[in-house]
Amino acid sequence: MMISTSLALLLAVQAAAYPGTSLRETPGQEKTGSLTPPQPSPNIGEGVPGHQRAREDQCASVSPEAKPEPPLTTAAVLESAPDADWHTIADDRLLVMDVNGGRVLIELAEAFAPQHVKNIQQLARQHYWDGLAIVRAQENYVVQWGDPEEDEAKRRSLGEAKTKLPAEFDRERQALPWQAIPDPDAYAAETGFSLGFPVGRDSQRAWLLHCYGMVGAGRGNEADSSKGSELYVVSGHSPRHLDRNITLVGRVIEGMSVLTTLSRGTGPLGFYEKPEQRVSIERIRLASEIDTADRPRRQRLSTESASFAKLIEARRFRHEDWFVNKVGRIEVCNVPLPVRRSPESGD
Repeated sequence: MMISTSLALLLAVQAAAYPGTSLRETPGQEKTGSLTPPQPSPNIGEGVPGHQRAREDQCASVSPEAKPEPPLTTAAVLESAPDADWHTIADDRLLVMDVNGGRVLIELAEAFAPQHVKNIQQLARQHYWDGLAIVRAQENYVVQWGDPEEDEAKRRSLGEAKTKLPAEFDRERQALPWQAIPDPDAYAAETGFSLGFPVGRDSQRAWLLHCYGMVGAGRGNEADSSKGSELYVVSGHSPRHLDRNITLVGRVIEGMSVLTTLSRGTGPLGFYEKPEQRVSIERIRLASEIDTADRPRRQRLSTESASFAKLIEARRFRHEDWFVNKVGRIEVCNVPLPVRRSPESGD
């Protein structure tokens, strides 16, 4: 097996035009944010005699006050986010997939699966996936690509890439910046975001989550049987039962519609039964390999920024006029991860 959840789709901002400071995202370099539930304000008049409280209330009603800030909404948060809160994705961590007349952009999660990411980068430099195929499109689950040849002896060589990698299901939680979701989760003791990805953690370990758009490395029954050559993307309701069972390697930040609109496979688990049903991959490259004039460059809202903390709160409490029930809680996979085009982008 194996978004963008671009602003265009998620937030009507679309992956477009990114001014901003380029922030290199390594553990400890981005400022850490945290989010705690709003605490009830104390009763101003508590313990004050009624007549005195009435006078204070009267004075308060006539005292000049600053206009209250408008309620937080997704659109308001994104409009007010400063350029410093947008992180430019490094060219060697942006995988560019051209397929079926469209383009898919994948940010690689080097901090969580360093050996798999290194192998994927090597495979991309070797143009390993060029001419291979999307082999599976399972309704409300995943889209998968790689070498369709079932006979291992006839499969395309991995060249200089490694043929054996350790399972990278989780990592130590120390040194990771953290932006918390304050609401409970069914699968993890805590959930939140780190370095641009949805993450679960306990007292010792942290791991990527199978949210929509997340990309994983398919494997067999052996935990260490993935190489990064067979990849899949979550294209339906988040299959969180897969967390810590498969190595996740990144996230689609743009072009999910290219994959989700493919014809569904009719074979078991959504595999295409006939070769002519498969969708040929034109090419997969690292952005760093593409000529500057044509190179896509993207920025995402830093998950360690104050703006992202506000975004979480805006999604927990829906202040848009349409909402009757303001909700007041959220599940980690329902928080959008905004992306926009950098002004240096060549595409």
